[in-house]
Amino acid sequence: MATRCAFENSHEIGVFSALTNSYCLAGIGGNENFYSVLEAELREHIPVLHATIAGCRFVGRTTAGNVRGLLVPNTTTDQELAHLRNSLPDKVVVQRVEERLSALGNVISTNDHVALIHPDTDRETEEIISDVLGVEVFRQTVGGQALVGSYAKFTNQGGMVHPRTTVQDMEELSSLLQVPLVAGTVNRGSDVLGGGLIVNDWSAFCGMDTTGTEISVIESIFRLQRQQNGG
Repeated sequence: MATRCAFENSHEIGVFSALTNSYCLAGIGGNENFYSVLEAELREHIPVLHATIAGCRFVGRTTAGNVRGLLVPNTTTDQELAHLRNSLPDKVVVQRVEERLSALGNVISTNDHVALIHPDTDRETEEIISDVLGVEVFRQTVGGQALVGSYAKFTNQGGMVHPRTTVQDMEELSSLLQVPLVAGTVNRGSDVLGGGLIVNDWSAFCGMDTTGTEISVIESIFRLQRQQNGG
């Protein structure tokens, strides 16, 4: 099921939160309603952590992770790193990354098997992504956009890409990722999918402006209805 929510007055919830199959991060300082929406859906399955990165609440745009690991920028403080390591499940590896493109959530899009990365990402970062997250890594653009984390969102079930992505590009990406893809929007026509949507294999959260049609596309491509009916 996809749930609408907002972080304070912002519908760009993917800026302030991150979701995988083993944990959820939420920026400190949002109203408690945002956390309670996340916790109501998730806490039986995975921990929901309050966190900051380099003293900022933009935890969704500065980090990238999956069920095995979490990558954080080198601006992350020792205290923040310790908090993440202590609070996340033991199997999740937390790794600081020395990367010039430090908004990792904008330049990396990943599920538990494959990662797409910005074409200019450092070679060393590519190796860390592969090792820590345990994924195959591809340098790619989505709909002509290099910020793959902003314009592509995919899980182990399916994925959504920038609305201007060509059919040919979608077929190529779909065969790389081995999941079905659809071109779509969130928050009433926004193409910045990473900003307006967080999703894992059984739940999704999107900004309050997201329309009923957009939600039905999200629930369909990420196979969320079946999870609900099966559960």
